[in-house]
Amino acid sequence: MMRRLAAGLAATALGATLVATAASPAFADDDPNWDPDVAGGNTSLQLDANPEPAWKGRPISLDGKLSVQCDEDYISGFVSVHHADYCKKQERWHRLAWKRIVILFQPAGSGRWEYVDTIRTSGKGYFSTKVEARTSGTWRAVFEGAKWLGPSEGKDWVKVIGRR
Repeated sequence: MMRRLAAGLAATALGATLVATAASPAFADDDPNWDPDVAGGNTSLQLDANPEPAWKGRPISLDGKLSVQCDEDYISGFVSVHHADYCKKQERWHRLAWKRIVILFQPAGSGRWEYVDTIRTSGKGYFSTKVEARTSGTWRAVFEGAKWLGPSEGKDWVKVIGRR
């Protein structure tokens, strides 16, 4: 795990992205039964940063949710989703609980992503954290993927106003 984090941070320092590929989702090397030929579930990560614009020095709320697309083969064939082992007839997406989300920030005009924090989704698939508004830029939440779950990310740009 530390190897992957160090490699991701090194790639970030070089301006590369920190998104894991579907062929090697995070934590896969921790499981001896992991099969790279099994397709991962299609995930969606939504991120919303508020307020917009934000005052310098004041908190910005980063809120979002992580979901997996309801697919009979995926839900019943590979994994049990927390709080349900199937999707309801009306559901197209089911939220994922207790998954790691990496928060990154890219200041306006910079090509580098800065690591901010690692948080987890709640039991209902939502996540939330507060950060201090420093400068305008893009906030990014990344789910690196997991066993039978593909990676996904969400971004939101925030303008910071106020004294310098």
